[in-house]
Amino acid sequence: MNFLAHLYLSGNNKNIMIGNFIADHVTGNQFGHYPQEIQQGIFLHREIDTFTDAHEIVRKSKRRLHERYRHYDGVIIDIFYDHFLAKNWIKYSTIPLQTFATSVYEILQKNSEILPIKSINFIKYMVEHNILYNYQFENGIEMVLIGMNHRTKGKSKMDLAIEDLKIHHQKFEKDFTIFFKDLEDFTSQKIKNLR
Repeated sequence: MNFLAHLYLSGNNKNIMIGNFIADHVTGNQFGHYPQEIQQGIFLHREIDTFTDAHEIVRKSKRRLHERYRHYDGVIIDIFYDHFLAKNWIKYSTIPLQTFATSVYEILQKNSEILPIKSINFIKYMVEHNILYNYQFENGIEMVLIGMNHRTKGKSKMDLAIEDLKIHHQKFEKDFTIFFKDLEDFTSQKIKNLR
């Protein structure tokens, strides 16, 4: 899953949310200096990623993209699934998406002194373009995909994936809806076990 899903699945715990957000920018087990709840957020992020990668519905989504994008198919699906979470946000949260996004930005910015430099740089980009809110729009997703393609120096061709999203929109949305219910149940249980 991508940033919006990881942040949403963190629940109401700010430190778990921080850990969940920075996990991709933390190497191996180099997180012992963080408070326990941030460490738990890092572990939670990794558990979510493992569950997601192994899920048959996610693999089904990836197969629609694999021939064109190869090992980038998973990254693209993560972005697509964040799109469907944002687009259908009202089904998952009573907090308006913009309110949630603003709250997340504030939490991350207030704690920037303890975050990895890659996380700090991404927060600036995320806030500037209001990524979490704009995930709900196809042009917001297209901007993210163009940015990802730029980071791979054009090798990934991820900028073309907006075409695949439009062509297979209903199929991807159905996949997301089924999968995300399973992921919510899985994450809820994992968070209970953290206590």
